[in-house]
Amino acid sequence: MQGVWTAQQIREAEEVLLDRLPDGVLMRRAAHGLALGVRRFLGERHGRTTGRRVTLLVGAGNNGGDALWAGAELRRAGLAVTAVLLAPDRAHAAGLAAFRRARGRVLVGEDPGASAAVTGADVVVDGIVGISGKGALREPAGALVEAAGAAGVPIVAVDLPSGVDADTGTTDGAAVDAALTVTFGALKPVHVLARPRCGDIVLVDIGLGPNLPEPHAWVLEAADVGEHWPIPGPTDDKYTQGVVGVAAGSATYPGAAVLATGSAVLATSGMVRFAGSAADVVRSHWPEVVGTDDLAQAGRTQAWSVGPGIGTDAAGYDLLSGVLDRDVPTCIDADGITLLSEHEDLRRAVHGRTVVVTPHAGEFVRIAGEVGPDRIGAARQAAVELGVTVLLKGNATVVADPDGRALVNPSDDAWAATAGSGDVLTGLVGALLAAGLDPWWAAGCAAHVHTRAATLAAERAGGEPAVPAPASTLQAAIPAAIREVREAALGV
Repeated sequence: MQGVWTAQQIREAEEVLLDRLPDGVLMRRAAHGLALGVRRFLGERHGRTTGRRVTLLVGAGNNGGDALWAGAELRRAGLAVTAVLLAPDRAHAAGLAAFRRARGRVLVGEDPGASAAVTGADVVVDGIVGISGKGALREPAGALVEAAGAAGVPIVAVDLPSGVDADTGTTDGAAVDAALTVTFGALKPVHVLARPRCGDIVLVDIGLGPNLPEPHAWVLEAADVGEHWPIPGPTDDKYTQGVVGVAAGSATYPGAAVLATGSAVLATSGMVRFAGSAADVVRSHWPEVVGTDDLAQAGRTQAWSVGPGIGTDAAGYDLLSGVLDRDVPTCIDADGITLLSEHEDLRRAVHGRTVVVTPHAGEFVRIAGEVGPDRIGAARQAAVELGVTVLLKGNATVVADPDGRALVNPSDDAWAATAGSGDVLTGLVGALLAAGLDPWWAAGCAAHVHTRAATLAAERAGGEPAVPAPASTLQAAIPAAIREVREAALGV
């Protein structure tokens, strides 16, 4: 797992280190890592770096200093480097002096040549604001960043894309879209909550590690997921791996039943039971499923997935209530979440139980209020108030547990944003709960594999470039996604 730390946590850790190091050492470490990142980026795009043109957008403060020191190093390596000072009276003095000594070209943001320096560059380095920055880009930074985008010039961000909030990943107007972000010491929430804006991320070790507190949140890596994914051993049978029940779909929405049940089948090699009015449709798609119209006849299970397509009428209420009466780990989604929001007795029934709820932002409003800009904070608060594990869906999925643990599953794309993909996720979570995974791990591992399966489905649907793929194709890619995380865990 990788840790994620807030801006305040990073600042406090840096203060400890700054007190122990000679003046300027920490910035020079960061700048060296930034310069290497820029050179590698240019090398990968152009095959060589000598003679390439780099333009620095330099704001006030330490991020601007990082850019200037890196610019001096790049200049000594044979690159043509121009620094555009956006706050010339507050530019980092030592960094600017080093840049001038290296014979770098200096402009100010209002100079007529500043825009040409940006649009004519091979890469622009965003040293505008750092982790303390708030709000949208101000002028002339906004116009220069817009000019780079219009000219197709890639941007390398220093620590984070300027204009994007470090702790929430949100924007409030003009902001940088980076092709690469070189960050220092540790990941910040922006790097996982707004990963598409960050581009590729390079983490430079500047020695913060021993001074960092408990992470604000975690990111599961493929190997973590592979290590936790249930794989049958030589003494296992279909029962010992965990039997999951699925209560989903209806005559109106039979597809929800097919998608949720099928993903549970593909998640493990154990056994899946189905209960609901769509039993015949489910059996026609998944003959290995033991299906019944009557929940009372469903047999024993170690967990349930319930909610997609069951309706919010009396029949839906009875089905959800009946599942909860079985008192086993449960994943609740879609109509099940709406029922929780409408019936206080159901909310009381799930509180403190081994339950995972999987709302998207609209469903979250019904049970916990507006998500707001702080997705991690909102999910964490909802988990405590509801007394369950909350999986808040989105491009960056957040999983929060009542004990305070939080993880983020970031995505580089939006291929999972398709009708029915949430039903697929519900089946995955239920299968992992039945296998005995802690609900926080079950939700996190399911989210990771779900995201990867969506990407694989999009890539396979049309080759290059990837194209949108429906939820049924996402479902079919689950075994390949599981194989990838298992290979990562095994190191193959």
